[in-house]
Amino acid sequence: MTGNMRLRLRMAEVGFTQAGLAEALNEWLRAAGHEGTATDRVVRYWLTGKTRWPYRRMRLALQAVFGCSMEELGFLQPPPASPSRTAEQPVNRRSFLASTTAGAAAPLLTSRSTVGTTDAERVRSKLDVLNALDDQTGGTTNLEDSALAAAKQALALQNGAATQRVRNRLFGLAADLTATAAWVALDARQLARARAHLDQALSLAGMAQDSVTQFRVWNTLSMLGYNNRHYSEALAAAQAAQRVGITRRDPLFASLAHARTAIAHAVVGQKQPTLRNLGYAQESLGKAGSEARPSWVAFYGAAELHSLTAIAEDLLGRHEESEAASFKSLATLPQRFRRNRALVTARLALAQVHQGDIEQGCASAEQVFTLMDGGPLPGRLRSVIGDFYRDLLTAAPDARSAYEWGDRYRTEWS
Repeated sequence: MTGNMRLRLRMAEVGFTQAGLAEALNEWLRAAGHEGTATDRVVRYWLTGKTRWPYRRMRLALQAVFGCSMEELGFLQPPPASPSRTAEQPVNRRSFLASTTAGAAAPLLTSRSTVGTTDAERVRSKLDVLNALDDQTGGTTNLEDSALAAAKQALALQNGAATQRVRNRLFGLAADLTATAAWVALDARQLARARAHLDQALSLAGMAQDSVTQFRVWNTLSMLGYNNRHYSEALAAAQAAQRVGITRRDPLFASLAHARTAIAHAVVGQKQPTLRNLGYAQESLGKAGSEARPSWVAFYGAAELHSLTAIAEDLLGRHEESEAASFKSLATLPQRFRRNRALVTARLALAQVHQGDIEQGCASAEQVFTLMDGGPLPGRLRSVIGDFYRDLLTAAPDARSAYEWGDRYRTEWS
């Protein structure tokens, strides 16, 4: 799915169809004394990116209906027009091009290097290394910068002579690497940077016709909405992930999309949709085979589904079920996912404190620092530990163990 993602999410948040938005705009236009000229086709042009900057009257209507700026709706203002030229200049320019193109084009084309599958594989190997490092350490600025540099390299290779298949592969790699940068920024809780990277990644994935990376972007957007507390956006993005083509072909991706949708329902206390989507996620995962998949999705399996279940159950106030799911996750989580193991352990501590088990919760939270082995805690992990300490003091404001835990680990945590 390509085009204006922000407008699509805003429409989903408000509940507008294309026709519904057109009618709302026409009501505003007529109330302002103008003719109602919005149609569902006009809205479709905005969504697909065919129209990137509506005319002034429609811009005013859009900002009034949604209550936000055009930029927040995903529209891009075109650059100012260049100064007008004299009549002779275009003629002279055409004459110059006609006289020089024939002589210059041949050397230019023959000097272009040929780009093939081997070049794309070298870039892909960098992606695999970055994903492996992320599994160990979590989000760091170095990882983010490295992912963006590799994406830039993939795009630079487009300057060479290549088949359309290789070009699509390079666009797909650039999209995947940019999505990796977005994920790293999100893990570091640099949410504005993550949003910018995701916008770019979705555009590149559309050029590549890469539904796997489109899925990845929507999945990460759902997480971003959750972290920003834009819960309707989190739900809309998770549901968009369910509609991407790869979810119909691969039940593992379908399972992850259902699990992410469950989180979006749970955070607003919708119990039945949450449990229903968790059931769908479990059912789909049971159908998933062991075929080769991109390295970024290697984290998802039974252990991660148990981890997401633990989050959803805790959000619903079902703390015993959350604790049980966390233990199941830790029992099946591969050792190489050190950061994920620390996150699950932190959420286990949360579930235990929510049940009033203060001593056990503190003991579980201590293990987070042991697991990270003195390394810096990514922003997302620091945030969960912050939630733990806040809830610990709320549950047991007079408990000595709560203050001892804070005194002992505040430096490592911050």
